[in-house]
Amino acid sequence: MTTTELPLIVGVDGSDGSLTAVDWAVDEAARHGVPLRLVYASLWERYEGITRSGDLKRPSEQVLSEHIVASAAERARRRHPDVKLSTAVHTSDPVDALLRAADHAFALVTGSRGRGELKGLLLGSVSLAVAARAHCPVIVVRGDRTGLTGGHDRVLLGAGEPASGSAAARFAVREAEVRGAALDAVRAWRCPVHESADTGALAQEPARHHEERALIQLDELLGGPLADHPGLRVRRTTVEGPARKVLVRHSAAADLVVVGARRRQAHLGLQLGRVAHTLLHHAECPVAIVPQHD
Repeated sequence: MTTTELPLIVGVDGSDGSLTAVDWAVDEAARHGVPLRLVYASLWERYEGITRSGDLKRPSEQVLSEHIVASAAERARRRHPDVKLSTAVHTSDPVDALLRAADHAFALVTGSRGRGELKGLLLGSVSLAVAARAHCPVIVVRGDRTGLTGGHDRVLLGAGEPASGSAAARFAVREAEVRGAALDAVRAWRCPVHESADTGALAQEPARHHEERALIQLDELLGGPLADHPGLRVRRTTVEGPARKVLVRHSAAADLVVVGARRRQAHLGLQLGRVAHTLLHHAECPVAIVPQHD
């Protein structure tokens, strides 16, 4: 199976957030020309029991799950009738089911909060766990209407180190290209305290050095991904300050913010840096977490 044949997976659970994710995902599938697969997962069998063969009454959660998936599928078909669509209902933990699906996916899309999540939560537990562990890009759909509908005409790349951010850079370039949008590549930098303690002209030299180094790293990161996209509109920006705060601020003028996340094979826990974690909770547009494998 080639990369272009892999489906875009979207987790559905009937919540408002998952319906927004379905809308975003079917638009994304149409842009890339890939199939869309709706996945619902629940441990309802564990709590309601398995019906015996011949019973007319099925567990209420099973009936609910089938209704949720059918409604989401109809919603997607109405939005983009030409997108190839499939569905799946799993009697398993939602995180486990989505992670298994992500092993053979173009990308995985979730809403920011699921059905049953506490209203005050900024990000649902399933979305956070999947974004921190999946081996394919994960997009958590959040933000205002303008960002959700592509009204800014801009993809924001949080540019990491050249050695660890190449996958995110390639993903961001591809997203900007397929959308016909500009790529806003931002590299944050900071001058260590011991270098900026002096005042006046002497303090400007360390700052200038770190800013110039950030621009060199930005050019190095983008060099490969941009080679095959010479016509792409690109704006390179270096900004002094914490990367997580800089990117949250810039996300207000973007349709998608893309950052990388390291995936170490021997590490089994959540693998999500502070920048990605902050964006998942506070960005004002959808957030794509792109794994960089060791």
